[in-house]
Amino acid sequence: MTDLVTEKKRAAAWFRGLRDEIVAAFEGLEDSHQAGPLSDAQAGRFEIRKTSRASEDGKDAGGGLMSVMRGGRVFEKVGVNFSEVYGVLGEAAQGAMAARGVPGIKDDPRFWASGISLVAHMQNPHVPAVHMNTRMFWTPDAWWFGGGSDLNPCIEYAEDTAHFHAVQKAHLDPHGPAHYPKLKAWADDYFYIPHRGRARGVGGIFMDDHNSGDWAADFALTQDIGRAFLPAFVPLVEKRRGQEWDAADKDTQLVHRGLYAEYNLVYDRGTKFGLATGHDADAVLMSLPPMAKWV
Repeated sequence: MTDLVTEKKRAAAWFRGLRDEIVAAFEGLEDSHQAGPLSDAQAGRFEIRKTSRASEDGKDAGGGLMSVMRGGRVFEKVGVNFSEVYGVLGEAAQGAMAARGVPGIKDDPRFWASGISLVAHMQNPHVPAVHMNTRMFWTPDAWWFGGGSDLNPCIEYAEDTAHFHAVQKAHLDPHGPAHYPKLKAWADDYFYIPHRGRARGVGGIFMDDHNSGDWAADFALTQDIGRAFLPAFVPLVEKRRGQEWDAADKDTQLVHRGLYAEYNLVYDRGTKFGLATGHDADAVLMSLPPMAKWV
């Protein structure tokens, strides 16, 4: 098996480009918003800093960009992170991946991974929170892609859910009609909170450990998962951001955010992997909401 040097560079460059596109779109939403209770506030801007992975042997282990906007007109907190990390997996991460059936990881723990990870928590409770990520992972014996996006409204609107899913389906269908139903079912299962007996949102699409044997086809599928995000989400923001809300709506939002925090801290595979492999803890935990409550 080749080391996929060219392919890794292509994937990392594309994830970085998607990050740049989303950051620009979100700042554009802030600039264009003139309604609602925060209309006198300054439009939000991302704060950007480089991140690094802590290597056990002290060698260069990569890093990325952490981009977070707080207290904007539209976004209460949103993070759009890019990473490219590499090195040797620690025992905990190595064991977890071996248990998932990643080939060769027990004998050779070297790895490379790159991707984009996004979580947005909104000011207006009528605007849904959202998550998206796409990534590529490589070991000397295997490579795979993963990612998806899911919508997390605290106040649900059936038409918003329908739009979000329709855009996902439209982007997946050119790759084969089986992809959307498979990835939708995978998201429904993955984003389920067992101790609450419910999903954390209204679903979306998700895949992991995806390797069909055709790198180009798998990368194209992953790109379209990423490309679906803005047209699936931005129209919902534009439709709901000026909608009136009250203290009861905000309370509903904060309680729902508790579900999100519980899921990410207890179950989310990406959170566990990031912390177990020594990546910047603030970047890994940027997905947590700025405020939440429990009843």
